[in-house]
Amino acid sequence: MYEPNQLRTFLAVAQTLSFTQAARRLGLRQSTVSQHVRRLEEAAGRPLFVRDTHGVELTEDGEAMLGFARTILAAHERAAAFFTGTRLRGRLRFGASEDFVTTRLPEILETFRREHPEVDLELTVELSGTLQARLEAGRLDLVLAKRRGDRAESGGGDRAEAGVGGEELVWQDVLVWIGAPRLRLDPERPVPLIVFPPPGITRARALEALQAQGRPWRIACTSSSLSANVAAARAGLGVMAHTRGLLPAGLVEVPARAGLPELGAVNFVLRKGRRRGATQEAADALAAAILAGGDRLHRPR
Repeated sequence: MYEPNQLRTFLAVAQTLSFTQAARRLGLRQSTVSQHVRRLEEAAGRPLFVRDTHGVELTEDGEAMLGFARTILAAHERAAAFFTGTRLRGRLRFGASEDFVTTRLPEILETFRREHPEVDLELTVELSGTLQARLEAGRLDLVLAKRRGDRAESGGGDRAEAGVGGEELVWQDVLVWIGAPRLRLDPERPVPLIVFPPPGITRARALEALQAQGRPWRIACTSSSLSANVAAARAGLGVMAHTRGLLPAGLVEVPARAGLPELGAVNFVLRKGRRRGATQEAADALAAAILAGGDRLHRPR
């Protein structure tokens, strides 16, 4: 009843909330993406997206289709692997930003390990900037990290650095200021900041935005641990820049009346190293699993 290609297209649109970005990810024309979605909606007998001049949103039926699509595609891939006799082997060094620790990434990794037991998966959790550097140095094979969304986006992403493969967009979001619900900022005093150490992307963007606004600031807490920074924010020590779609429990967006500057967009991307053979096949398989479950990465467990 439901074609796998149409389901893959549906997932890409649902994760990026953009027909254009979905087309880039899948290497299809935008008209083909629209056609796949239309045919899937016809098969389901219900609209899966609401489209207007402001963007794309999932309907309630579209939300329901997410789970069905992942289940159908997973079964399809398991059957294909069984009958082709392919078994992945080797060592895969995977790096993930700490942003994903509280999401459903562990579930995706658990499924991958169960389906590919002969792949030795090594996980590194670090700051996005550190992960990117390790990938470029050949110390990681696949990275799931964030990067600033104000960089040029053409085709499949950034031009590859030497020794590093291409980039695939998992989803886009915006950075916002967050803090404890009862926190009040004094406009006459420097903004108390909770930040990651360099090369933290959110740190750099927060400092740049405040400096451009001419607003004084001070470092109230710095840690490479997301849980430590969240604890400091819950204690009311200051504000931190964070992804809106990954808002930690107990924290809220700082209201606009506080006068803090906008922080702009952020992209969550997959990047591969230039390893070949078994490592590349394992990296491709894990990347495909993450892309298929990308909508679960900005939903708390």
